[in-house]
Order: sequence, then C-alpha cells, then structure tokens
Amino acid sequence: MTAKTLAMSTLRPCASLPSIFAARPEAKTRMRDFFSSHIRNPNTRRAYREAVRQFSAFCAEHGIRDLAQVEPVHVAAFVELQLKSHAKPTVKLRLAALRMLFDWMVVGQVIPTNPAHAVRGPRHSQRRGKTPVLQAEEARALLDAIDTDSLSGLRDRALIGLMVYTFARVGAAISMKVEDFFVQGRRGWVRLHEKGGKEHAMPTHHNLDLYLEKYIAAADLSKQPKEPLFRTVRGRSGELTANPMLQCDVWRMIRRRALAAGIKTEIGCHTFRATGITAYLKNGGRLEVAQQMAAHESSRTTGLYDRRDDEISLDEVEKIGI
Repeated sequence: MTAKTLAMSTLRPCASLPSIFAARPEAKTRMRDFFSSHIRNPNTRRAYREAVRQFSAFCAEHGIRDLAQVEPVHVAAFVELQLKSHAKPTVKLRLAALRMLFDWMVVGQVIPTNPAHAVRGPRHSQRRGKTPVLQAEEARALLDAIDTDSLSGLRDRALIGLMVYTFARVGAAISMKVEDFFVQGRRGWVRLHEKGGKEHAMPTHHNLDLYLEKYIAAADLSKQPKEPLFRTVRGRSGELTANPMLQCDVWRMIRRRALAAGIKTEIGCHTFRATGITAYLKNGGRLEVAQQMAAHESSRTTGLYDRRDDEISLDEVEKIGI
C-alpha cells in the first residue's frame, strides 16, 4: 500500500489512549515514561499527546496493531493526511512528536529503528508571526476599561499588565506565586518560571508595579507567599479561591474584557506578548534586549513578534488615491 493510497482515507477520532502504543507492556511503560518524565512542559505534553492520539487512530484505521508493523510509508501517509486539514506548523510539530517518541522507543529497545526519521515534513518558513496584536492605544484602552472596584477586576488588570510589560507567556504568568513579586533595590521585580524550568527575573514597569501592589493588597495575599498569585473567582461573591487560574480561564477573561472595551480584534493570551514587544521596539528598544526580556533563545523568534512593519504597509496602501 502506497503513502498516497493510505492518505486518501479519513481519520476517525480516538477517544482513549493509543492502543498501538499499549499493545505490549514494555511499549506501554516506555510511553508512560516519555510523557511523565521526558516531556516536562505541560503545553508540549498536551500537543504531543494529541499527535500520538491522532497517529494511533490512523493506525487503527489501517489495521496496524503493533509498533513493529509501523513503516516509514505509514508515517508519510499520516503526514499527507494531516496536511489536508491542518496548518503546516501543526503537521511539523506532530511529526516531530512522533520522531521523538519513536526515538524514545528505540532507546528503550521496544523497536529496532525509528520509522519517522526517513519522513520529510512539509516545508514552511515564517518571518512574520500570526498572533493578533493590539496598537499601544488599544492596549491602554483595554487596561483602563477594566473595572477595578472588584477583586476580579484588580486581578485581571494585574495579569494583563504583567503579560504586556514583561512579555510573559501565559503559562509563566499563571504559574507565579505571591512571592514571585518582590522588592529589590527599592523597586518591584517579578520572577517568571519559563519553559524548560528556566527562571527569569526582571524589574517591573511602574504601571505594573501599581497594578500588582493594589491587587495583592486588596486580596490580602502578602501573608500567603507560597500560594498562587492569580486565582480563580468564586461565583457571584467575587471572592478569590485557592485555585490557580488555568490558561483557558485567562483566555475567556481576555475575550470578555476585550468585548467590554469594544475591541474587535480576536485577541488571545499570546497577544500581549507580541503587543509589548512591538511597543518596546517602536519606542527605540533594541531587538537583542527584547530577546532577553522575552527569554527567547534566538532573536529570530523575537522578530516574529515585531509587528512594526504592519503600520508601514498600511501607510503605503493608503497612498492608493482612488
């Protein structure tokens, strides 16, 4: 059976964990170790689990019941099928997940070779990010529109402000403890726990300093240094719970606040990272410093968040005087 023939079929969802990776006890144990100890970042773990789930469903569709039966042609067919319904970056990520997992299986002597190594992923080059970005005025309007008469309002302003002024990933923001906002050298600092277990500290903007201080004081959190900084709210009472916010909670909050502020752009959690970086660079900031502030390994990654060229393009378009 060729890759093209295999890719013509449809992929049915698989509700349970992958049968192909659980057919043998040693494979099941190795897969559990892969997700529990080898892949530590929860977002990466979630994405890789979905890739494995999809591939397992594909194998079940074609009668492949054991890892030893998987060949490069099957992985290639899976990639080709995925390209019919998913973006190239998503397909590349899923192929990378399979390569890493199969490597893990080879090292554990579950299978002799990695069937995904010979498979080429889709070519994709990206110089400009797709994350929706707000103008500085829009971001300012969003922050000002938040009603700070309630704890949830103070929390939301502090959280959005944190992502804007520190370029923090949402995962790092919601992982903060109360003690991760501290004073050093007579000014506020934040400690962010970034991907890969990296700890990243930076001073706070004076606006963020104010937002965090007012939120912590109103919620009386200073006596709970080891507890989560950003917590969920209990029903209509508006009281904070002891539970940290999840990424989905933050996304819903952002969409709600954007709607209330009259912002039509479909922004999300990552919007404020790109908005902050763009605003910093527009005001004369240097790319290499933005890279350090964003805790990026490469300045190329930081450049994806630089959206200054958007305004230049708009100005040029408006010159079409018809």
